[in-house]
Amino acid sequence: MFKKTHDQKYIFEKLESFHQMDMTYDSGRILGSMCTKPDPIALEAFRMFTETNLGDGGLFKGTSMMEDEVISSLSRLLHSSEACGHIVTGGTEANIMAMCAAKYIFQEDNEDTPEVILPRTAHFSFKKACSMLSLKTVEVPLNDEYKIDTTALEDCITDNTMAIVAIAGSTEFGLVDDIHEISKIAHSNDVYLHVDAALGGFIIPFLNYRNKTRLNFDFKCKGVSSITLDPHKMGLAPVPAGGILFREKKYLDKLAIDAPYLTKNVQTTIVGTRTGATTAATWALINYYGMDGYADIVEGSINLTGYTYNKLRQMKNVNVIVKPELNVIAFNVDDMKVNVLKEELFKKGWRVSNTVKPYAIRLVLMPHVKREHIDEFLSDLEEIIGGS
Repeated sequence: MFKKTHDQKYIFEKLESFHQMDMTYDSGRILGSMCTKPDPIALEAFRMFTETNLGDGGLFKGTSMMEDEVISSLSRLLHSSEACGHIVTGGTEANIMAMCAAKYIFQEDNEDTPEVILPRTAHFSFKKACSMLSLKTVEVPLNDEYKIDTTALEDCITDNTMAIVAIAGSTEFGLVDDIHEISKIAHSNDVYLHVDAALGGFIIPFLNYRNKTRLNFDFKCKGVSSITLDPHKMGLAPVPAGGILFREKKYLDKLAIDAPYLTKNVQTTIVGTRTGATTAATWALINYYGMDGYADIVEGSINLTGYTYNKLRQMKNVNVIVKPELNVIAFNVDDMKVNVLKEELFKKGWRVSNTVKPYAIRLVLMPHVKREHIDEFLSDLEEIIGGS
């Protein structure tokens, strides 16, 4: 039972004490997160729309219109004029939605247990999806570059293959599978292909735009059925802002559920009550930054990644696992266990993460990380290694 026990002054003093325990992106010491400090414009837009609920969109006509505009903009970014979808809570919900749609399509003609082909580099959200939806996983081998071995992919396909999952910006290494080739295999075998571009979706298009890369990963590849991309990563939107796009409306329609007591009587998302604030934030950012603004943001992080990569390669006893394609670097150190190194970095205030296979320290160079932070990190790293 709740009972009023404190005045506002106490409440906010206590809230501030909780807040002081949190890490801040401004510190530059969060080096293992794919999220970043939200843009001030996004925060203001978010505040304007905190009361809105896209789960009952008829009450919030303007917010619903904004979501349509955001999805249209993201569709064009990913080389489609017809893709449809939603702004959702994040990559996990988006990936589950894609697997749901693929399962419903599979079940139209097949009563056997659906199989999902995915690499071990796939995000843990697919473990959730497969468990929730009773899907059998089939692990496709990786090649020497820690990407899907396309020469082995076709051998994994059976009559029960429901979907193939490919990654555009893997969680561990930030690498992009050969989606152009995977798309051809999926299309020729009439298999649903989902691309998890939660990280890469707001990076690769802008690298391609500046002609720094030629990475095909989106609806330009005709076998791609759906794509996850997260505005709350390099898109600079506040959490939670994920995105899911389907090539055709018929895929999204598979998720339709009657909601007769709401102003819009059909829902096509997993979450019912759905804030419009992150949609507003994403709308504001897309329209404020445009292609050139986002290209500048992405270029800054990619350049810092290159700088960090080169510095690490010059350090004695440091082994970088693979040359980064996006903004993720994994490395380990000779004669020093990764968990020990991670703990020593933790003691110096750095929050890094780790990869699993191979076991390594993982850095994610998001926009809140600046060169002065990296220089300080590298100095601390040298001190730790030298004292080991």
